[in-house]
Amino acid sequence: MSRHECPECGYVYDSQLGDRYTGYPPGTPFADLPEDYNCPQCCVRDKPDFIALDESQAQVG
Repeated sequence: MSRHECPECGYVYDSQLGDRYTGYPPGTPFADLPEDYNCPQCCVRDKPDFIALDESQAQVG
């Protein structure tokens, strides 16, 4: 599983959790999100702007 962080607000998309708000179920890989996916928290940054995190950088919550 992977985690990707919005550089604007710090929201982390966790593929293990998915994104209930925008309708992506748990287990949805970040790569499978559409190219026009944007941050559900701040709505400022788009998918290409997200930064891949390794497990040591990922924070839950």
